[in-house]
Amino acid sequence: MIDRLTAALARSRADYTEIRVERTWSTAVTFRGRRLEAATASEDQGGCARALHAGGGWGVASFTSLGRLEAMVTRAAELSRAVPVDPPIRLADVPPHQADALLDLDGDVRDVPIAEKKRLLEAYNGDTLAVYRDEVSEYWYVNSEGTILHELRPEVTLSGTAVARRNGTIEKGLESIGLRRGWHSVQDKAAGFREVAERAVQLLDAPRVKGGTYPVILDPELAGVFIHEAFGHLSEADFVYENPQAREMMTLGRRFGKPVLNVGDNGAAPGLRGTLPFDDEGTPTRDTPLIKEGILVGRLHSRETAAAMGERPSGNARAISFRHPPIVRMTNTYIAGAPGGGSFEDLIGDVKLGVYACGAFGGQTMLENFSFTAAYGRMIRDGRVAELVKDVVLAGNLFQTLDRIDHIAADCRWNQMGGGCGKAGQYPLAVTEGAPHVRIEEVLVGGDVGAA
Repeated sequence: MIDRLTAALARSRADYTEIRVERTWSTAVTFRGRRLEAATASEDQGGCARALHAGGGWGVASFTSLGRLEAMVTRAAELSRAVPVDPPIRLADVPPHQADALLDLDGDVRDVPIAEKKRLLEAYNGDTLAVYRDEVSEYWYVNSEGTILHELRPEVTLSGTAVARRNGTIEKGLESIGLRRGWHSVQDKAAGFREVAERAVQLLDAPRVKGGTYPVILDPELAGVFIHEAFGHLSEADFVYENPQAREMMTLGRRFGKPVLNVGDNGAAPGLRGTLPFDDEGTPTRDTPLIKEGILVGRLHSRETAAAMGERPSGNARAISFRHPPIVRMTNTYIAGAPGGGSFEDLIGDVKLGVYACGAFGGQTMLENFSFTAAYGRMIRDGRVAELVKDVVLAGNLFQTLDRIDHIAADCRWNQMGGGCGKAGQYPLAVTEGAPHVRIEEVLVGGDVGAA
């Protein structure tokens, strides 16, 4: 395969050419209630050629047959010439790499019969409505600067939804696991599925949180989703470069929070869904600080955005498959735990009345404004965790909220969930979020304004 790709590169007349080829094996098992809805197995193969001429735009040509490889490289070069661009596209320098990176399959899912995957899901489906999916992708990348990469990329996801009903009231619980591992990693997960099922039942009797402004402690899952959605996307340099309002907001050196706040994106963190040795431009992944001691110090880049903004490529050019060109995306985005920051109990100890917001059911952002729905919450009364509450919706301005983070615990953890991130029609992309418990001095919490 490498010989074939390098031969196609040698015939390209573009100033810069790169080729990605992927072969992916995947299976999925889905239940609807107690009934098996689908059990599928598939194999997909194809590639993407990208070419660039001086003064031209990107030429991109995808293909599903290797017999079309040479023709698609030629087509990409023709498309680049056809689209003049001013100012011209430049690429930041990245030294060429040659690597054979075979990630640990941890029980190759391709060797496990689909009947056994069905039996695993049946066991979990006793507590929740469950979905299982796995894949192994073999990946090749070459470019005209001398980079040659071969990788084997595993992934497995397992999710379950518990639904509790009573007298027209419906409550849900969601458990989701996503790992860049294999079959062994999704065994013995029944306890987590049982916990969310029991909580869904408990939420039927839980009161709605009384709407108002509270000190709020985010659990690591919600804090991770918050930093990904509300801040991580604003750190993607293509968005910043193309949006004057975002450029004004995201000025390096601007203070975003108190010295306790440190945020980053680490595509090289071992064993996570967003982790790969190289991005889809052949740039090595790394830990990129975004906020350091409350100050904005970095952003996420492709080679193109790094050159345009005079900064260093960060290894964040990613595509969901060969059918798409790489764009700037997050990998594993996190709030760092505070050394000496203490425990969860230390964060709530002096809170007279507050909300402990846990899990994430979704949210939306629009530039600096956000709204997030927690999976559930608990009231904090006189420094102790109290009753379960539901319909906990947090809303506010990102910059004000970041500045109101006054305590961060030391208990940072990665939230290895399934699902994925969407941008520019590319969904789902495997990512991970990480965070410790985080305390915000004051947040608007929506709920029942008439609650006692």
